[in-house]
Amino acid sequence: MYKLTEKLAIIQTLDFFTPIVDDPYAFGQIAATNSLSDVYAKGGTPITAMNIVCFPIQKMDVMILREILRGGLDKMREAGVVLVGGHSVDDNELKYGLSVTGIIHPKKVVMNNGAQPGDKLIFTKKLGTGIISTGIKKGVVEKSTIKKVTQSMTTLNKAASEVMMSVGVHACTDVTGFGFLGHAAEMLTDTDNGMVIDSSSVPFFPEAKDLIEGGFLPGGLYRNRDFRKKMVKFSPDVPEFIANLLFDPQTSGGLLIAVAKTKALRLVKAMHDAGVAEAKIVGEVVSKPKGKILVR
Repeated sequence: MYKLTEKLAIIQTLDFFTPIVDDPYAFGQIAATNSLSDVYAKGGTPITAMNIVCFPIQKMDVMILREILRGGLDKMREAGVVLVGGHSVDDNELKYGLSVTGIIHPKKVVMNNGAQPGDKLIFTKKLGTGIISTGIKKGVVEKSTIKKVTQSMTTLNKAASEVMMSVGVHACTDVTGFGFLGHAAEMLTDTDNGMVIDSSSVPFFPEAKDLIEGGFLPGGLYRNRDFRKKMVKFSPDVPEFIANLLFDPQTSGGLLIAVAKTKALRLVKAMHDAGVAEAKIVGEVVSKPKGKILVR
């Protein structure tokens, strides 16, 4: 939700999640990081947050809740966000997230549908967190992989957002539950544009490939694919595991950014210099076919 005045736009978001890792502190960090990303995707600065908690108090040790909240609070502090309160519910299923309020000048808000033909598409994190999280729940993922994926999901999109605002971009969205292609499709809403995605350039966790081939696919992946299949066309030589990765629902994923071709390499370099090591050019915005995404 966006409330506009002459000099200030107030960005308000709400996200909450069920656990995707066994460590409650890490889960709290992941949930907070994801909740903050909507503000970063608009180029804004998150200012305050409220905790939203559903917790089975009769079935689960309250120390688990304490660790979840500690993880979320530490991530808020890293982002410079003030926790101003919260709301809790006794629920059979554990859930946690944040309602976040951020600010930005109205003339600087980056929307998700402002891309222009010729723009390059830049993505800032590896794909595969949904698939790997499914493997974690089944107990088939090694600790080293869990550590890598957790590090990605707990990395704020703050630096990436600040860099894109310093360079100047046309559009941005954070890639979360609808998957890479689902959020890319949203960037085409109410436009006359299409997209071409270079599948070989999209960064992903290599461990996700084995999990896909082992059948560890989250339910959200199938829903994402069914919902957007009429918009997306895959070239025959695109591997099936890549097609699955591109529909994988992400938790706390990266930013997908549309930027003028003349600025693209400068933006990638600035991202790398700021520590956003995975940032890569993954495709481009085209004028035809309208409303379609070609993955090649």
